[in-house]
Amino acid sequence: MWGTLAQVAIGGALGAMARFGTQSLSFRLFGPHFPVGTMAVNGLGSFLMGLLAALLIDRDIARFAPGLLVGFLGAYTTFSTYALDALRLWERGEAALATGYVLGTVVLSIGACVAGMAIGRALFT
Repeated sequence: MWGTLAQVAIGGALGAMARFGTQSLSFRLFGPHFPVGTMAVNGLGSFLMGLLAALLIDRDIARFAPGLLVGFLGAYTTFSTYALDALRLWERGEAALATGYVLGTVVLSIGACVAGMAIGRALFT
């Protein structure tokens, strides 16, 4: 049990640092007007979730799943930040942009997860 908790804690710390780095870079590259960083981490995180699920779960080597799926990707992806970003766009009176962001992130994230799973299964089975 303690080993699993340690995996989650270490994975979570690394995922949070990766998220901070991704969002900081995005802010410098694209500015503060649209939450590109949040959308990027959710899309990439969803792709990695599908890819790693195909590797770890489908091949029954799930001993690394807590650290990678729950810890790292749980901290890396940012649903709560996504919700706040959407709300802030809405409150600024940018309803169309907020709606596009919400729908775009959902479509990107699910599509990325499907792509990751398909690629993972092709590579690992």
